[in-house]
Amino acid sequence: MKPLKEFVIQFVGLKLGKHHFDYKIEQTFFDFFEYKEFNNTSVNVDVELEKKSTLLELHFKTSGFVNINCDLTNEPYNQTIENEFDLVVKFGDEYNDEYEDILIVPHGTYEINIQQYVYELIVLAVPIKRVHPGVKDGTLNSEILDKLEELSPKLSKNKDKKEDIDPRWNTLKKLLTDNK
Repeated sequence: MKPLKEFVIQFVGLKLGKHHFDYKIEQTFFDFFEYKEFNNTSVNVDVELEKKSTLLELHFKTSGFVNINCDLTNEPYNQTIENEFDLVVKFGDEYNDEYEDILIVPHGTYEINIQQYVYELIVLAVPIKRVHPGVKDGTLNSEILDKLEELSPKLSKNKDKKEDIDPRWNTLKKLLTDNK
């Protein structure tokens, strides 16, 4: 996969200290990764790179929304997301990305590609269970919700009927009341 140019940070020419990079992530970014879960995307990513003499510290911060489909009704809605991540880039003999928050790059490396970190940061910010806010507060009118309501079991309104209970349960219920 060919890297996206705008996510390659050349740190070799930067002075020691903090540097800021801002990215506006749109749907084309996820099309590049062939990720089809989002209908639309508008996420701002702020990357703060602190260059030190022996390592780099990157702080990623995302905020915005992704348009996804509700798991219950399949209705699209905008899910707000916010996430943060810290990455330490060290220099070593060979490339190693086994650790979650430490990246080791070979000596002589002059740039770092952050597109994978941005991608994972946004995807992992979306909740596992995606529920439309209208479902939670009852304001969403949907054919699927109407059908679910129609097919749900109805509670009987006749409470005058005595249910046939196995007499063995009555003996067990006595145990509960006798202990008090």
